[in-house]
Amino acid sequence: MSAEPTAGELERRYNERFADIRDDLQNLQNLIDKRVSVERYQTDQHYGAEADRQLIERIKAIEADRQEEARQADADRRTVEAQRRADKRLLFSALVVPVLLVFLQVYLATRGAGA
Repeated sequence: MSAEPTAGELERRYNERFADIRDDLQNLQNLIDKRVSVERYQTDQHYGAEADRQLIERIKAIEADRQEEARQADADRRTVEAQRRADKRLLFSALVVPVLLVFLQVYLATRGAGA
């Protein structure tokens, strides 16, 4: 028996190696297809950063508007409360004080008449 492979064995080994190389090239091609070009990456980074900055600015503007609305609502509430206090004072001075004065005059008139 000779130690050298036969022609069929050599062909089989060659075909196995060729198939392995073909698979490796296919895997490499798939990896290359998945990669992003440098220009695309830089473009995405630029516009992504721009979009992030715009989003942050919008959020800050919304927060500022909400704070302003809260301040305005607080000022409106204080104005309404001040108006209610003024209305109560007006009601007291317009209705209760004259009634008390009438009662005081009646009392003084009855007391003075009896003396």
